[in-house]
Amino acid sequence: MALWSGGTDAISDEVRAAVASNFSVAMKALAVEFEKTTAHHVVLSFGSTGKHYAQIKNGAPFDVFLAADAARPALLENQGIANAGSRTTYARGKLVLWTSKPDVNDVQDILLNSQDVRHLALANPKLSPYGMAAQQAMVELNVWPKLQAKIVRGENIAQTFQFVHSGNAELGFVAYSQVVNPKRSVQGSFWMPPQSLYSPIDQQAVLLNDKQASKDFLKFLDGSLARQIIQNYGYDLP
Repeated sequence: MALWSGGTDAISDEVRAAVASNFSVAMKALAVEFEKTTAHHVVLSFGSTGKHYAQIKNGAPFDVFLAADAARPALLENQGIANAGSRTTYARGKLVLWTSKPDVNDVQDILLNSQDVRHLALANPKLSPYGMAAQQAMVELNVWPKLQAKIVRGENIAQTFQFVHSGNAELGFVAYSQVVNPKRSVQGSFWMPPQSLYSPIDQQAVLLNDKQASKDFLKFLDGSLARQIIQNYGYDLP
């Protein structure tokens, strides 16, 4: 059945979106606004970028892919799985080193003088661009070798956040967006490594089919309302 929205003859449809874990809270807010302004409904699936990439390659029925990097969308485009020319950078992520303990004056110092750290959480670098960024930063800081035995790997950045939030890890490399959530207060202290220590986290979206609803969704992401929401949730804009 056709639904009507905003005086247009837009037919309602479903957008199945594979979304990087770091973007989950922002994506939920964006989906609400998208559904207010169109006749479409968004079905969200959150997970690591590497895992989503593998699922899409194996035929998972997603319509759009919001990755935490540029590499996987480019691969899907090159492989003819994603629509050529549809890639767009929707956000630029930032890495932070976070502890759930409040009022810690120098979180960086805890990392550099890590004798008191029992567990350090980061997302699996093979699956998560934030995990890879964390590894790159630790290599640049010359702490990667000595911390190997203390590292606890999350499958994605959401699980990594939970390791620290629950106290199972004293420190963790997570997304800045996770600790500046405007919808809820996040306890703790963090240090933001200089972005020169890791490769840029350019988060790209790509179309996986020619559905009009999918195209409408990517167009919405590039609009002023969506861009403001993305900034509010702790991301830079391209």
